[in-house]
Amino acid sequence: MDQTKPNARQYPLLAHPHVHLHGTVNDAMYDSFRQQILDAPQEGSLVFSITTLGGDPEVARAMGDDVRLIGEYAGRETLFLGKVAVYSAGATFMAAFPNDKRFLTRGTRLLIHERQMTATVELNGPLRMQIANLKGKLHEIEQSIAIEEEGFRALIAGSSVDYDELLRKAPNNWYIDCEEAMAMGLVLDVI
Repeated sequence: MDQTKPNARQYPLLAHPHVHLHGTVNDAMYDSFRQQILDAPQEGSLVFSITTLGGDPEVARAMGDDVRLIGEYAGRETLFLGKVAVYSAGATFMAAFPNDKRFLTRGTRLLIHERQMTATVELNGPLRMQIANLKGKLHEIEQSIAIEEEGFRALIAGSSVDYDELLRKAPNNWYIDCEEAMAMGLVLDVI
């Protein structure tokens, strides 16, 4: 087969995604996501497409959990199609799909990075309360790291990406083009 010809015809379902997501991953995207699922055909495979520069990772995890539940409880195949930019929370959403159900369009880039936090800890009042405040913030950070690790492991499951390699590259914003993603087994194919 001529490698310069598009291979989208091998995957006709991807030409007409049932759920189109674009923009910031946030509550508004989640509302649209839920409505589009309700409006989609009630039988057969479901295709989810996303273009995003990122957003709220917990919203991405919630959408991913909905995808998992559709597969487990409705027995439906779910396919992921990343278009143009699948950054940050978009990669978190992608991790909800097995790597053999993930596709990217030509020219798409992935961005994988560590979770971010901006916080100010104010110490004011009785000393014992300050210890509780600091321990509370530390527990929040520890849980965020544990959630990040779960997501990273799901993202690379079945691929050739080594977990330690991901941990080395994620702090520096790891951009991966679609062809690299396919070669590493993060996605099945580029269309």
